[in-house]
Amino acid sequence: MRSKMKRFGVLTGGGDCPGLNAVLVGVVRKAISLKHRIVGIRRGWAGMLEKDVMPLDRDAVSGILHRGGTILRTSRTNPCKSQEDIRKVKKSYKELRLDGLICVGGDDTLGAAYTLFEKGLKTIGVPKTIDNDLSGTDRTFGFDTAVNIATEAIDRLHTTAESHDRVLVVELMGRHAGWIALHAGLAGGADVILIPEVKITMKEVCDIIKKRHKRGRDFSIIAVAEGAKIGGKFVTKGVRKDEFGNVYLGGMGRIVAEEIEKRTGFETRTVVLGHLQRGGTPTAYDRFLGLWFGARAVELADQGEFGKMVGLRGTKFVAVDLRRVRKLRTVAPKEYDAARIFFG
Repeated sequence: MRSKMKRFGVLTGGGDCPGLNAVLVGVVRKAISLKHRIVGIRRGWAGMLEKDVMPLDRDAVSGILHRGGTILRTSRTNPCKSQEDIRKVKKSYKELRLDGLICVGGDDTLGAAYTLFEKGLKTIGVPKTIDNDLSGTDRTFGFDTAVNIATEAIDRLHTTAESHDRVLVVELMGRHAGWIALHAGLAGGADVILIPEVKITMKEVCDIIKKRHKRGRDFSIIAVAEGAKIGGKFVTKGVRKDEFGNVYLGGMGRIVAEEIEKRTGFETRTVVLGHLQRGGTPTAYDRFLGLWFGARAVELADQGEFGKMVGLRGTKFVAVDLRRVRKLRTVAPKEYDAARIFFG
């Protein structure tokens, strides 16, 4: 016997990510098949605080599968920074007559979803981050697109680096986890890869570059995650933080390039890919993943499995306790050590 029609909300929080619109398509199409309705919450948690909504039906999501970004827009608003904000979110939830709220986002968005679940809201999580660093799932949508964009950039930089006998340092996204730098660096043939999880000294980096020059390879490509550290510290853009207390990173590529040129005497330039990695058209895999993450989230909501996140284990979609998301999934040092055979 089918359950009665329910009304679920969906929001996209944090940074934009290729595949977000695919998730919305999955949510709406599955909801329609189960005779439920979907309410779109605009601008992430800001929309819940301000009750800023839009209808999400078949027409609203028609033709958006291939588009990057999110038609709901997004923000880095923290709905749990005060008891008053939590009260506002709970009030909006009640006034919108929601039977559940699907929260698509990274560790900050899903952390808030779990906090609000503990406060009595019926929340479901969908893992979203190009960094691929959320625990409870083997893969997050957006990662495949980011790696492909970064790999293509590294491919293109090889020709100009070789033509000018230069060292080119490519700064990639990755605050606490170096998955993008590692995968794109290996796929693009980078000569050294620097990630947040593993310490590697500038002496080691420069020794690899010098050995290449001795072999007649007068150019090098260095892939650097923005969260890689020198002297155990992040390189930040001033002291400004977002609402979740995260500092804004940037500048590691420049510092690495300056050190390389100072220590080796080789001309060194920096390329920062920044937001290019998460903009534009998602890959086929990220569209596929987004569709099924969205559909499975509605299934969990339909079954009353709240306080859970949709995860991918191997090829199977599973329900994961939202509490598990608070532990980051990072690159194991042994995995990085295994990749060292491709350096130089």
